[in-house]
Amino acid sequence: MISLIQRVSEAQVTVDGAVTGRIGRGLLVLLAVQPDDDPSTVTRMAERVIGYRIFPDDRDRMNRSLADEGLELLVVPQFTLAADTRKGMRPSFTRAAPPDKGRAYFGHFVEECAKNLPGVETGVFGADMKVSLVNDGPVTFWLEA
Repeated sequence: MISLIQRVSEAQVTVDGAVTGRIGRGLLVLLAVQPDDDPSTVTRMAERVIGYRIFPDDRDRMNRSLADEGLELLVVPQFTLAADTRKGMRPSFTRAAPPDKGRAYFGHFVEECAKNLPGVETGVFGADMKVSLVNDGPVTFWLEA
């Protein structure tokens, strides 16, 4: 499982012109499920995203987590993060989970996060989405579990 996390001051996702998820200060997570992922992978990634310390403390050091700050989370499915781009001029998606597994594990990830956070918003699995954000920092990290 891959998560590209971005610290944001605001973010939203729209599908066919309608907003499906919108947050203020918090994290935007672009999430890819891979073929070998299992339920424990999902749980571990949710723990990492919620607990990853990338928000400033009182000395302006990245030492506080999403959970510590009680901030919002926007999760967007993005299978293209799992692309194999090592050779050629076209990405291969053999390192991405099949759609049924991706959809199920995306939902499981959102459920795991919602257990520990008051505000979890999402994109729509399989939809053509438009994502907008204001990256705060900019701060962006690639997490794998």
